[in-house]
Amino acid sequence: MVAVADAAGAAGPRARPDGRPMTDLWHPAYIGVGSNLDDPRAQVLRAFAELAKLPSTRVILTSPIYRSHPFGPVKQPDFANAVVGVLTQLEPRALLAGLHSVEAALGRPQQRERWGPRVIDLDVLVYGDQRLDEPQLTLPHPGIVERNFVLYPLADIAPELHIPGLGRVTELKGRVTPEGLRRDDL
Repeated sequence: MVAVADAAGAAGPRARPDGRPMTDLWHPAYIGVGSNLDDPRAQVLRAFAELAKLPSTRVILTSPIYRSHPFGPVKQPDFANAVVGVLTQLEPRALLAGLHSVEAALGRPQQRERWGPRVIDLDVLVYGDQRLDEPQLTLPHPGIVERNFVLYPLADIAPELHIPGLGRVTELKGRVTPEGLRRDDL
């Protein structure tokens, strides 16, 4: 993490002009990106571009896009999935709010069927070494260890990342099969 001093030279938490909380530290975070409607690959690429516009956030890495079978009981088209690595000064809840804004801008309705098809889905997977369990945000994301469509792209950009309470990405990836998963660029 990098501390950034304000104009007066003081470091510490502050608010952005719109009031959302921000810190002076840059925190690494990883965001899951998925879509299975309206040209899913194009939707994932659009999400990459929109994530780069988030305030006080810098996209550092993007994984290859993977195609995967849907997760859950609802019959639907296959997904395009990827992971984006960012550095952000936004606190976890503010980052999540930013992701919800991106989802809305890309056409995701607020109400949707659980496990159902979606034009875009953005999830905070990991935020530094933080562990959080709240109704709106759980860190690390609770589904990481069982989802090959998260672990394979995450391993492409951060194989040695330690996920708090779970282990290294490479080790976790070794525990899931690539069944139903294929890289879209091959």
